[in-house]
Amino acid sequence: MKSIEEPLEWLENAINYRLFTLGSSDFTTKTFLWLVLSLLLLFFFAGKIKSLLVKKIFPRYNIDVGVAESVGKIIQYILIVVGFIVIFQTTGIDLSALGVLVGALGVGIGFGLQGITNNFISGLIILFERPVKVGDRVEIEGLEGNIIKVSGRATTILTNDNIAVIVPNSDLINKRVVNWSHNNRRVRITVPVGVSYKEDPLVVQKILVEVAKKNKGVMESPEPYVRFDEYADSSLNFSLLVWSRDFSDKPRILKSELYYAIFAEFKKQGVEIPFPQRDIHIIQPEAKEQ
Repeated sequence: MKSIEEPLEWLENAINYRLFTLGSSDFTTKTFLWLVLSLLLLFFFAGKIKSLLVKKIFPRYNIDVGVAESVGKIIQYILIVVGFIVIFQTTGIDLSALGVLVGALGVGIGFGLQGITNNFISGLIILFERPVKVGDRVEIEGLEGNIIKVSGRATTILTNDNIAVIVPNSDLINKRVVNWSHNNRRVRITVPVGVSYKEDPLVVQKILVEVAKKNKGVMESPEPYVRFDEYADSSLNFSLLVWSRDFSDKPRILKSELYYAIFAEFKKQGVEIPFPQRDIHIIQPEAKEQ
């Protein structure tokens, strides 16, 4: 019996071993293990609840995916904060003793964690004000892509090349951001076209409108419109203006399809596509008298 009691006694002493004192509370090995386990379970279940809301519950009420993601993230943060308070209280830790730690943390944030704090606050602004949201097509400093994730520190943007770019949340708040789908996913795409001076503008207009209407990615309403832009040096310049919902995240693909069709139709109709021309006049100097 003695051989069994000794390991049990050693285990009990190890579990109840006092690591340090926090205020009026003893922080033991058991407290540490319980705290770690509780925090792991807290983050796990908070993530599961957020995933359940976004993927199962919100779609039943036809809530926009960006709104669902924002609300789910906010609920996750609230659960984590409330869970922290409950866990610390149940483990017997005196929260008043953390005042010094919070003060030291504040000094640390002031000196070394300004960027992280700025990004976290910017993330909260994004979630509440929603200038951008998951699913939006954005452009920032030459980077174009769809937002696939908004986290506490950074936002993930997926480009058309399937490359994920991690952008700090502060950049989305402090810099100029073009949101192609902020109101809705309907966007207007401009396709510049130039033809020779000998061509009839009305014929060109008719061809461009017909080509646009044949493309499935172009919306029927508003109808395609051809704008006569200018008399350029070597060409008559037009702009084909089309509206699209399916190509809001890849406008260059639609422009490419339209250019292929326009080139083929111009060739079929005998419409000349110009190239720059220059007239060079060479002036011979007068021969000097001998």
